[in-house]
Amino acid sequence: MRLGWFHRHKEEEAVLYDRKRQIPVIRCSICNGEQVAGFKERDSGAFHEVALIRSEADLAQFKKDYGLDEVRKEY
Repeated sequence: MRLGWFHRHKEEEAVLYDRKRQIPVIRCSICNGEQVAGFKERDSGAFHEVALIRSEADLAQFKKDYGLDEVRKEY
């Protein structure tokens, strides 16, 4: 399958959330306001991006998908 210049093909991967090793986080850009939800490793600080948050509905869906009550923001 050939893709055009402006199309990226990425297979969706299921991201597993390990409550013992990871912290749910929303990374917020202070420059452009972009918000990305994901999980941060407690020991290494590595961030695993899961979803782009464009609205409250996106945030609610992220929380629902992973059974979260609260998600902290990092700038």
